[in-house]
Amino acid sequence: MDWSRAKSVLILAFLMLNVVLGYQLWQNVSERLNQNQNFGDLGADTLRIMKERGIGLATTASIPSDTPDLRDLTYRFKDASASMKRVALDKPVDSRIVFDQKELLAQLGNVIPELSLYQYDQLASPEGEFVLYRMTGGKPMYDVKLELFYSNQNQKITAYRQTRVELVETDDTEARTVLPASKAVTPLVDKYLEDGSVIKEIALGYHGQLFNSETQYAAPSWRVLLENGKTYYVHAISGEIVQDKADEAEKPTKP
Repeated sequence: MDWSRAKSVLILAFLMLNVVLGYQLWQNVSERLNQNQNFGDLGADTLRIMKERGIGLATTASIPSDTPDLRDLTYRFKDASASMKRVALDKPVDSRIVFDQKELLAQLGNVIPELSLYQYDQLASPEGEFVLYRMTGGKPMYDVKLELFYSNQNQKITAYRQTRVELVETDDTEARTVLPASKAVTPLVDKYLEDGSVIKEIALGYHGQLFNSETQYAAPSWRVLLENGKTYYVHAISGEIVQDKADEAEKPTKP
């Protein structure tokens, strides 16, 4: 037997084994780091409850870490009755333009008023329509939206429905630091989310209760979208939780 050759083969085999084991170790560490990054600063108790009840984050979701200083918004509807009307386009346009802001403005900027103030929200858009929210300070106003209706048959945008508002400058409220998203998610996990729920997105914007009056108010709020279509809003200052009115009324799952 050629012991020198056998020795070389054994050494090579051990080296390859070390490489494989090293890769597996790196992969495990990387997965844990990514998981920790996605779950942000969620407490150990919350993570335990999520694991026990099968509540998780979608692979593309994460817990935001930003906590900016924001103030409440005051605004007025420009034409409340018009926001209920679906307006047909004289000339339908390709639906793909919604993914390119410049092309969207070029095609519909002269048709839809103040189109440049709205931004497309893919995750909030149901089948058959594109939802765009009115933006202010880089944050969406979840109660003020533009809906672009399209046909699946020819992939054309055929109509729209729009809510238009004007912001009212006021010194009544001062900017306050918003609650971390992790603190907004914790009570949802404890009392509201069903077993097996998957969080699709957590994003910061503005939301408020709509009143039958000219002046409306919206507060900084964390919007939590679930894969089952339900939406929750968590007041980013007080922590109060509100479920989207479009969703079915639901009581907390725990006392």
